[in-house]
Amino acid sequence: QVQLVESGGGLVQAGGSLRLSCAASGRTFGGYAMGWFRQAPGKERQFVAGITWSGDAAHYADSVKGRLTISRDNAKNTVYLQMNSLKPEDTALYYCAARLGTVQSMAAMSTSSIQYWGQGTQVTVSS
Repeated sequence: QVQLVESGGGLVQAGGSLRLSCAASGRTFGGYAMGWFRQAPGKERQFVAGITWSGDAAHYADSVKGRLTISRDNAKNTVYLQMNSLKPEDTALYYCAARLGTVQSMAAMSTSSIQYWGQGTQVTVSS
């Protein structure tokens, strides 16, 4: 059974940092892009960042470029999202995702095309 388990969310003041983790298990993810999406109350789930399983390419939403960094540790089957200079508008439920294909297609295609989702971890940034 495939599982994506997120951790690391919490409450932080504006300007602070958090690191999210996503532990993947249940299959090999060769050929899958791994990434993070977020959903704020009343809004659609949106792409935040993605990385190839080999780690040779990453892609970010314009709103997070320069502040958030995605990385992975294949030995631990884990993907990370380092979040710096957080803003109140970053407040959302953050989901880990895996999609067969490129990082660019993960960002561009509908969320219905995502094969695997985690349960989400809440990030709240206070002003």
